[in-house]
Amino acid sequence: MAVGLYVGIWAEFLPHAFYTSFPGFGRHWISDSGAWDEHLIRDVGSLYLALTAISVAGIIARTATPGVMAGLAWTVFGVLHFGYHLTHLTGSATDIAGIIISLGISAILGVILVIAPPRPPRG
Repeated sequence: MAVGLYVGIWAEFLPHAFYTSFPGFGRHWISDSGAWDEHLIRDVGSLYLALTAISVAGIIARTATPGVMAGLAWTVFGVLHFGYHLTHLTGSATDIAGIIISLGISAILGVILVIAPPRPPRG
């Protein structure tokens, strides 16, 4: 959820800074991939904010269903995003390792949410 907020807010509300500076910490993963496109960057921000919203719903819900749905959404996005980046590696060895690790963890966390045993109802 923290990743969704971090990426979503930055991309949605400061798209050019996101394009030139993501993921932060002196790294530049987006601008190395192609031309500036504000629409695309804001779409990414909106997507991450939507994933965060369903994740929050899953946390506060009284049933497991919203959490499983959030996990499914994160899994589909995470696996496809991870797959793209595995076949389009760019940047330094540090950047490549960071991309593979961060996107791999994101995809795995989605899968865990889908297969995790349901929690007992709150009473």
